[in-house]
Amino acid sequence: MKLPIPGQELVALIVAVSFAAGLNVYATVATLGLLAHTGVVPLPTGLQMLGSWWVIGASAALFGVEFFADKVPAFDLVWNALHTFIRIPVAALLAWRATANLSPQEQLIATLLGGLVAFAAHGGKTAVRAVVTPSPEPLSNMGLSLGEDVVSIALTWLATRHPYAAAGIAALFVLVIALMVRLVWRALKKLFRSAEQVIQT
Repeated sequence: MKLPIPGQELVALIVAVSFAAGLNVYATVATLGLLAHTGVVPLPTGLQMLGSWWVIGASAALFGVEFFADKVPAFDLVWNALHTFIRIPVAALLAWRATANLSPQEQLIATLLGGLVAFAAHGGKTAVRAVVTPSPEPLSNMGLSLGEDVVSIALTWLATRHPYAAAGIAALFVLVIALMVRLVWRALKKLFRSAEQVIQT
């Protein structure tokens, strides 16, 4: 992908990366940073700071923490509840930085798009977790978490190489989640109630 990134490709990149961030924001940032630092792909000017070893190291370390925390039944619900306030804002911030060369109005629209896509991904992930976590065996929960990690990293990489294909995949996921919006909303409410009970105890 050559810079400057054409407008349509940039939108596709934002959609795919925002969805990936909604699943695992640390894996997404670390992947983008490594791709930029190694020169595999040039990022928009506003995202070039992700290639710093400080950003890569911090996001990789946090990804390591999440890798284990997200695979512990019940605790993963609390973890995901807290990350509602991390994944979505960071995805919106990435979209804001990626469109730094656009007009303020276009930048605002891109930021809202990034946040909404990340919210859909995070909400869908949370809904599925809320359904699976009560299962007595831990393998399904661990399998889901591993799958989310793989999708997040793979979708981020694909977004930098084939943004339209990655955006299409992300859009398909968002469509499925939108059709299940009632289930997602109930799961989010259940998640926050569970997290509140754990914190109080």
